[in-house]
Amino acid sequence: MHPLYKRIQEEIRQRIRSGELRPGDMLPSEKTLAAQYNVSQITSKNALNGLVEEGLLVRFRGKGTFVRESDARSVEKGQGASEPQVSVALILPTMKTRVDQRLLDALEKYASAAQYELLIRITRESQREEARAIERFRDRGVNGFIVFPVEQENYNDAILRLSLDRVPLVLIDRFLKEIRTYSVSSDNTGGTCEAISALLSEGHRRIVYISTEIANTVTEERAKGYEKAFTRQELPIDKTLWCLLPLATIAEGEARAAIRQFLGERQDVTAVFAANAELARDARHAIDTLWSAEEAAPKLVSFDNPDLVGTPYISQQEDKMASVAVQLLSEQLGGVHEPRRVVVPVHYHPHA
Repeated sequence: MHPLYKRIQEEIRQRIRSGELRPGDMLPSEKTLAAQYNVSQITSKNALNGLVEEGLLVRFRGKGTFVRESDARSVEKGQGASEPQVSVALILPTMKTRVDQRLLDALEKYASAAQYELLIRITRESQREEARAIERFRDRGVNGFIVFPVEQENYNDAILRLSLDRVPLVLIDRFLKEIRTYSVSSDNTGGTCEAISALLSEGHRRIVYISTEIANTVTEERAKGYEKAFTRQELPIDKTLWCLLPLATIAEGEARAAIRQFLGERQDVTAVFAANAELARDARHAIDTLWSAEEAAPKLVSFDNPDLVGTPYISQQEDKMASVAVQLLSEQLGGVHEPRRVVVPVHYHPHA
């Protein structure tokens, strides 16, 4: 027996095929459908949302739900929706890491499954390019945005305007603290806490923390994870072991030298945690240079897989993040506006 919302959907499809519902016709409201079929309003909402995602219906905020012009003719021919009817702008800061690449691949997969036309722009970590991309896409009339913000301390005004204007928007990896916005990100605090706690349980106390400067919610949460692990075990936190690199140092290619100098002045440390894979590779180079005996070298742990043999790491679920991002965007495109943050669990691999 089909779920109730499936029965509602099939009857609407039949009404479109028969011509009873014509292109541009308005559908009954969720409340009216719920009363008509003696179901909850959530069930009627799910039915309409599903048909919107299929491309058979379209919703206009404040006006209602209508039969889509082109797709109605396709249904009459038994073909369903043949072309993507919704355009989504995907704005990413970089494609350098495997995380970026896996995330893009998964977002394209789920957007395609939802029959969205995905328009992609890489900003190369430029806040100016990010703002320009958002404005250009808005001028083109795209239906929604998925944005992975650049690594800056302050969010782009263009992103804030999208949120304030209630343009369908999902932030990936980061979130706005002061404004309620849809976002999906990894459990940065929990993952870092688990990794540092594992090091503490192994007897490490002098643990270096290497990160870019605390410039956004990601770097802030990972730093909190380090602190949380020490606090849980009632151990003091030595901030002189924190190597926080300015973004300019990273951009100028000076991170490796800065890390080598930092570790060279602290050769009594027993472990090093790098807040991303690129910094982990720089740290490995410094460790191999500074410590001749492998048994005396500090243990290295990374957030994200640095592809270094024997290096424990935390992995993110990029596919899950992408799936949730598209679901949250679809919800908004369907006329729902209930901003929230979704945190996706991460996995610690202690024996990489």
